[in-house]
Amino acid sequence: MQHTIAALVENKSGVLSRISGLFARRGFNIDSLAVGPTEDPSISRITIIVNGDNYIAEQVIKQLNKLIDVIKVSSLTEIETTRRELVLVKVKADEKKRSEIIDIAKIMDCNIVDVSHTTLMLEFVNRPERVDLLIDLLQKYQILEIARTGTIALQKGSKSI
Repeated sequence: MQHTIAALVENKSGVLSRISGLFARRGFNIDSLAVGPTEDPSISRITIIVNGDNYIAEQVIKQLNKLIDVIKVSSLTEIETTRRELVLVKVKADEKKRSEIIDIAKIMDCNIVDVSHTTLMLEFVNRPERVDLLIDLLQKYQILEIARTGTIALQKGSKSI
């Protein structure tokens, strides 16, 4: 089971290193990690996706809370959050297959951001499971490269971590 954990941390050097070191020492595997500044430039938001049972998620939260630079940690449920990922996918697109790939891009609401004689590059922002679907649909056209961000998430409504 995947767990989404959000942490607010002090925006200074070494914080991410200490957090990733904590995960390595404890044997926790990170499925996704996204870090960026918040509305306050002195604070960064880290969104971590870990795979495991509820015990693993609880341990991750407890261990993160022990770190000095961590301000607040929260587990985010799928129902309470909006989650997004960005993916760029470069696909082999000869003349025969180009229109099929463009049709998929239209159906999935992708942006075509680069075109060459032999390739198309698509940009897609959506829920992680929709990103997975796009990648699955494009597999038969020979994906040449993928660049995918980690998941970012915010709680819906007036709640915040």
